[in-house]
Amino acid sequence: MWLLTLVVLIFILGIIILVHEFGHFIWAKTFKVFIYEFSLGMGPVIHTHKGKDGICYNIRAFPIGGFVSMAGEVYEDDDKIPKEQLMCNKPWIQRLIILIAGVMNNFILAIVILFFMALFMGSTTTKPIVGTVLEGSSVAEAGLEVGDEIVKLNNIKTGSWDKLQIALYRKTNSDTYQFTVKKQSGEEKTIDVTPKKITNEDGSESLQFGFGVDTTIHKGFFASIGYAFSKFGSILSSMMLTITSLFTGKISLNALSGPVGIYSVIGDSIQVGISQLIYIVAFLSINVGFINILPFPAFDGGRVLFMLIEKIKGSPVNAKIENAFHMVGFVLLMILMIYITFQDILKFF
Repeated sequence: MWLLTLVVLIFILGIIILVHEFGHFIWAKTFKVFIYEFSLGMGPVIHTHKGKDGICYNIRAFPIGGFVSMAGEVYEDDDKIPKEQLMCNKPWIQRLIILIAGVMNNFILAIVILFFMALFMGSTTTKPIVGTVLEGSSVAEAGLEVGDEIVKLNNIKTGSWDKLQIALYRKTNSDTYQFTVKKQSGEEKTIDVTPKKITNEDGSESLQFGFGVDTTIHKGFFASIGYAFSKFGSILSSMMLTITSLFTGKISLNALSGPVGIYSVIGDSIQVGISQLIYIVAFLSINVGFINILPFPAFDGGRVLFMLIEKIKGSPVNAKIENAFHMVGFVLLMILMIYITFQDILKFF
């Protein structure tokens, strides 16, 4: 089972990385930027092929990333390449398109997957509409009813089930959660809920609210299009809330998962079935796109940030400063990955 899970994990990550890097690659070729290498994976090269276009197409040992190596990514770094083929000498808009193309490809892949999932298997609403209420539960006693839409939780606009789940997970200063619900009549009502603490089989504690979302299945072409875009927005907004919650301390770093955590999720998804695996591809594709567009050093978003600064000030940022910025960011990123991986391993014991 562990081998199957590993193979599926590598395959899924390979698809997502390939789609992302192909975005950078195809637009760089379109704008005639000189490309040295297209690599899937990181670390030592385990397979290489030099194409007729002179580009080295490599597969590297560790399936945790990839890259497209282009001439002059930050400054004129190769005097053997014609200046007009250096990325840094291309028009501003062309450089921007090359940088964001990977993220856009990940988002497009996710939307397409979500659309076909909904088209062939049906879809549920992404809105946090209550479908079930457990008799005698905290929410039932507070007045939550089937058909209510939860529009806010602790003054955080929910808008979707995914975002509501993150809002429920956030640390609070009180045992009471404030729900703002929209009744089927259109009336909005605020209720206070104190969830029950239950002990799990492993001895850990969790909170039980006692409600579930509406699981009515919707089918049809237009319903599938609506679901694909609303689910995409739902996942994206929940990721935004997660990031802001990390910075404010409302969510711990221990809640994040790295490759080991993803391996565990893939294993569980295999048990559930193919539909869950396909959904995981869409979810991880959005995740990769979202993380990469953050304005953090070493990410595509960090480089886009420098381009925006360049546009505002009317001249490029000093190349040495930008390189140092990305190098420091890369080191910090590696430290974070090691920490998250270590925490993931501890969860197995």
